[in-house]
Amino acid sequence: MDAQIAKLKEWVDASDNIVFFGGAGVSTESGIPDFRSVDGLYNQQYKYPPETILSHTFFMAEPEEFFRFYRAKMLALDAQPNAAHRKLAEWERMGKCRAVVTQNIDGLHQKAGSEEVLELHGSVLRNYCMRCRKPYDVRDIAAGKGVPKCTCGGTIKPDVVLYEESLDSVTINKSVEYIANADILIIGGTSLAVYPAASLIDYYRGSKLVLVNKTSTPADRRADLVIHAPIGEVFSQL
Repeated sequence: MDAQIAKLKEWVDASDNIVFFGGAGVSTESGIPDFRSVDGLYNQQYKYPPETILSHTFFMAEPEEFFRFYRAKMLALDAQPNAAHRKLAEWERMGKCRAVVTQNIDGLHQKAGSEEVLELHGSVLRNYCMRCRKPYDVRDIAAGKGVPKCTCGGTIKPDVVLYEESLDSVTINKSVEYIANADILIIGGTSLAVYPAASLIDYYRGSKLVLVNKTSTPADRRADLVIHAPIGEVFSQL
């Protein structure tokens, strides 16, 4: 792996147009569970499967049960950025990293200092009334009980993309533009199993596609450099 990391460092040192595309594996090293690994949420037992609870239909039909799960399993407000988050923020300050495109909803990239963060699936930090659109802080949601209600009486919804909901078109278009024009595209901490987000890498036109993930992905054969290791462990050596 030393030779692979040396190659990645060489590429990074010579580039000022890096785009990072990340998934749940970027946050697991900060103590936030993912969904699909052996220890992930999909492999734990609940009254309903997580993918059912985190759907638009379930949210509308069973909001009480949705928020019980959401507060217990989806909010990790004490989590701190790890080496991967910090390195990406450092690269942005150095003028190397143009954008972070993430499937995560925890806000850790911003907490580490990254500014150009495109959140494909939204963020738990933003919440709004479905009736009047009044914004609410995540701490209001975390501290409450039952279904959070606005002063106008409307239900407050986290600004996250639930199953059955569409991704934000502006975020998608900006992500495509950054990826298409990137010199280096680093994909980290994702199995590339969630669509349509995973299909964004098809827009990359460069010759330095890097995959950093603990396990193999469907895109490994297309990559110019593959490192099978935890993303934080790799980035701490760059």
